[in-house]
Amino acid sequence: MNKTELIDAMAADAGITKAAAKKALESFLGNVEGTLKKGGRVSLVGFGSWSVSERGAREGRNPRTNQTIKIAAKKVVKFKAGAELGSAVN
Repeated sequence: MNKTELIDAMAADAGITKAAAKKALESFLGNVEGTLKKGGRVSLVGFGSWSVSERGAREGRNPRTNQTIKIAAKKVVKFKAGAELGSAVN
């Protein structure tokens, strides 16, 4: 499912216009992104939670040339599925 299909499904399920569903989805995504940028955590009970963790600098290898390269440290977003979502999938 892509973003357009999700907006269509949200509009149909909630009985609202596609424009309103798009606005709601963009608001949700913006708030999740803003919270994660601040180093916070977003948790939806039963669905899952998003958090940010730090990945340290490390050395890697270019598989084509076999040369050692330095990979810089960076922040990564992690998602952990909730129990209800996990049960629904299995």
